Amino acid sequence: MNAPDRIEELLTATTDAFQSGSLIRLKLGGYHGTEPELKSVEVKKIAVKGGEKYSFTYKYKTRDTIKNYVEPEALALLREGLKHEFRSAQLATTEFDMLFERNGQKQRLKRTEVQGREAPSTDHNRAKNRPLTETDKPWLKALGIAGKNGAVRHDAQDKFRQINKMVEIFAPLIAAIKPERPLIVDMGAGKGYLDFALYDYLTTIAKRPVRIIGVEMRAQLVSDGNATAKASGFEGLSFQAGTIMDFDASGADAVIALHACDTATDDAIFKGISAGASLIAVAPCCHKQTRRQMEAGQPDARLEPLLRHGIFVERQAEMVTDTLRALLLELNGYKTKVFEFVSDAHTPKNNLIVAEKDGRMGRDRDAVLKQITEIKSMFGIEQHYLEGLLGL
Repeated sequence: MNAPDRIEELLTATTDAFQSGSLIRLKLGGYHGTEPELKSVEVKKIAVKGGEKYSFTYKYKTRDTIKNYVEPEALALLREGLKHEFRSAQLATTEFDMLFERNGQKQRLKRTEVQGREAPSTDHNRAKNRPLTETDKPWLKALGIAGKNGAVRHDAQDKFRQINKMVEIFAPLIAAIKPERPLIVDMGAGKGYLDFALYDYLTTIAKRPVRIIGVEMRAQLVSDGNATAKASGFEGLSFQAGTIMDFDASGADAVIALHACDTATDDAIFKGISAGASLIAVAPCCHKQTRRQMEAGQPDARLEPLLRHGIFVERQAEMVTDTLRALLLELNGYKTKVFEFVSDAHTPKNNLIVAEKDGRMGRDRDAVLKQITEIKSMFGIEQHYLEGLLGL
């Protein structure tokens, strides 16, 4: 067979396995395309409300992204990927395996018969292992997540999944903090979804005593939060009215800020650094301060194609802002990582910067400062807001 026929043979086998229910998975590897940090793609069959679909898990260096496609879309993506971007593919079914390899224009396909395999469940809506399993809680009802009958409301399913995902991420980070009863400060707490969920999970399930303070400007939300905490018996959870910069974070072991707008995220980072917090975790929202400087400044001329359109300026401003934040945290003795913490189907503002204090104060300081200077110069930025707070 010629090369294109090998690809079609693999796709035909995949389609047959999908339709017969014998598909286990299809994995594409050897990626050499243009998307940064993409390592591989895994494909499986799922059953959702709209019918059966191909579920693609795009595996990046630091995150996974899942997208679901109907059959024509899926086959088109697979066909183009196998022709141009992936050098190998492994198809696993209940009856046989197929190994596809491409080396330049040469392609080969090997089939191996197997026995005794069972097809995995395709039920996308099956019960998942979640940190929070009991839904008949006063705080879930007060926040509108659960109804009077104690079941999660239909229109709050996504929010409940988000809350569980945040607990999955934050609980291990807090567990690594050394004090026996750490103080966690949530800057810009809003209704306190994360605070109630974390406190409930850590104290009730993980048996880890904590204190959590939610800082919020809106007095009514503070009053409601404290009333719900009292009704729930959460003695170590409280809410205080005020701004991030006015709050005294001394003694905080962890400082968290989810979707604090623009420079409010920097205020939270500054408060965490000033308090010497072991953990600082922020999910930035808008990035107006950096974008204004990029538009008014003189970025490197080579960046003109990247900054020609407003939507690209916005995305570059997000990337540059959060990169500078991570570097400034490293400059102050933290190791940092940035990753996607909820699906972009729920919110486009879904990046989380996690900084854990590791005593690297002063290490490679000159090198980090040089990187900060070069990035600012490249994008026409005079000073990042956080730099001013830190006195740099």
